Amino acid sequence: MDMSQYLQIFIEEANEHVQSLNQCLLQIEKDPEDKDVLNEIFRVAHTIKGMAGTMGFTKMTKLTHDMENVLHAIRNDEIKVTSALVDVLFKCLDALENYVNSVISTGGEGDKEYKTVIATLNEILENKGTEAVPAKKKPVEPVAAAVEVNDKYVTAQMELDEFEQNTVNKAIDMGMNALKITIVLNKGCLLKSARAFILFQTLERFGEIIKSQPVVQDIEDEKFDFEFTVVVVSKDDEQLFSKELNSIAEVDEVIIRKIGKFASDGAAVVEQEVKAEQEVKTADAVEGAVSKEADTQNNEKQSSNNAPRKTQRTVRVDIDRLDVLMNLVGELIITKTRLEGTDITSKPQEYHETLEYLERITTNLNDAVMKVRMVPVETVFNRFPRMIRDIAKDLGKEIELVMSGEETELDRTVIDEIGDPLIHLLRNSCDHGLESVEKRKQLGKSEVGRINLTAYQSGNNVIIEVGDDGAGLNIDKIKAKAIENGIVTREAANSLSQQEAIELLFRPSFSTADKITGLSGRGVGLDVVKTKIEQLGGTVEVETQSGKGSKFLIKLPLTLAIYQALLVNVGSEKYAIPLGSIYQIYEWQSDDVKTVQGQEVILLRNMVVPITRLADSLEVPDSNTKTQKKLKIVIVRKGEKLTGLIVDSVIGQQEIVIKSLGKMLTGIKYLAGATILGDGNVALIIDVNSIT
Repeated sequence: MDMSQYLQIFIEEANEHVQSLNQCLLQIEKDPEDKDVLNEIFRVAHTIKGMAGTMGFTKMTKLTHDMENVLHAIRNDEIKVTSALVDVLFKCLDALENYVNSVISTGGEGDKEYKTVIATLNEILENKGTEAVPAKKKPVEPVAAAVEVNDKYVTAQMELDEFEQNTVNKAIDMGMNALKITIVLNKGCLLKSARAFILFQTLERFGEIIKSQPVVQDIEDEKFDFEFTVVVVSKDDEQLFSKELNSIAEVDEVIIRKIGKFASDGAAVVEQEVKAEQEVKTADAVEGAVSKEADTQNNEKQSSNNAPRKTQRTVRVDIDRLDVLMNLVGELIITKTRLEGTDITSKPQEYHETLEYLERITTNLNDAVMKVRMVPVETVFNRFPRMIRDIAKDLGKEIELVMSGEETELDRTVIDEIGDPLIHLLRNSCDHGLESVEKRKQLGKSEVGRINLTAYQSGNNVIIEVGDDGAGLNIDKIKAKAIENGIVTREAANSLSQQEAIELLFRPSFSTADKITGLSGRGVGLDVVKTKIEQLGGTVEVETQSGKGSKFLIKLPLTLAIYQALLVNVGSEKYAIPLGSIYQIYEWQSDDVKTVQGQEVILLRNMVVPITRLADSLEVPDSNTKTQKKLKIVIVRKGEKLTGLIVDSVIGQQEIVIKSLGKMLTGIKYLAGATILGDGNVALIIDVNSIT
């Protein structure tokens, strides 16, 4: 029986059960006598075992079976729940999660068997929990195999599927380069996922990544050794990639191989090592050219049913929302039929009434579709209690995570991206924000540090707050570090306001840590947070009070697909400015525009507001803003800052559907995307964050 048709259902349900298991283990650690939670853990493990057995995943079945044996002994009071035992169960959870991730990426559970975890479970069962099980840090399981030859790494063979081979062939036909790039990080690199994020950003500025090994999700979760490999197609050559990648800190080695066209049998016609200039570091031992022998082809045919299958991202939807959607589509069809039967010349009033009704339906339909795409932030928040537990143990601190507003909903595309920024902020609160237990005792504070993670909706935005009751930001220390690192002079630092000093924290490579630890000290955390949030069209603000704690406020749009915008004319071109970023619109006398240190400014309610002429920034030649006596200025905000954008004229407010500019046009300054207007023309969308 072909079980592949049930693979997506298995993945969705397995992820839900793994998350449920995570929450239950946290609860049982707090209250070992809670039999209801213990029974729930047993039921979840039993369900996963049944699902895995049905799908033929024998390793998952074996692991959950051994978990059941230990859980059964706990239920019968033969074994007591201890912190060490919970640590072992968490290792089982990590193993199950890795199995599920392997199913997502390859369609199979992989070769890893986690024999140590299974042996520990059996030892606990044999000894009835009398021997203490040492608590160890969560292991990082390498996903891609790598061997070390003369201190050089050789990446495991990376094979491309038919679609990826066709993509390479088409790119080469278009005169582009196809490159396989292996990046080896320094073995002392602690925040590998953050460093990988910067590397991926650099790669995507110049080309399109068509395959990654390990998969991107594993790299984001730091489930890789100190190297990863990507296949990139780009108009640029290997020299540029080599120069850019080697300029990034913590990169030990970059190995670039040029890929030629693939033949019909899947073999690469050419795959030669690139002999780059001095910036390229080549390995002493590299893999051979891609080839597929006859026996390999036969094996592939025999195992075609087990070939990796691409899984889809899904959203579970309340049936009531689908009912609303269906009713609106029905009304849309009725209105269309009514319009077709209406004579505009003899019944103009009826025709216009029908058009108005059609407009109301499409607005309601838009709202209904957006609600279908919405997902509660709970799906992201639920992963953090376990993370805080592990960090607290590593740091020797007592930390309580209090979450609220988990039911607040965000667009699925936003949900997928906010995990990493929140991880960085929570780690910062644990390491930098909260004091040690001894220090908190001296200050008369509770020994248990508190971190609040809150989400709530505000207009067309969602606010996520990460706050702690720790020491707060040390402004003097921030200024001192900035002077020490040569970012500002001592005179400039003394004149900085508190908010301006706080903004230094978001500078690349800036950190106030006295020493580098596994959590912080390399200055990439807050830089990554700011970059990612601004890519999502959001902002980050910071509030702090000495001795009482700090709070980071992330403001995100409800959706990245459809939103309100202000259309403006700049010369003969139309541009869209997101309405959520607009503070006010003014008509200003050109004589009242002053220049301060080369920057044009206006005085607005006793505030000096810098202004930017969009025609100059966007290089629009036929603008007449320099000759106008009255200027149209759109005041936009980014956090607490205001900036004026001078436009030729304002068209009006309109709901727009944002379209990506594509991988080949990423990184274009000042632009966030494009939209298609009602007349069929394209209007580019201004990226306010990059202008201000």
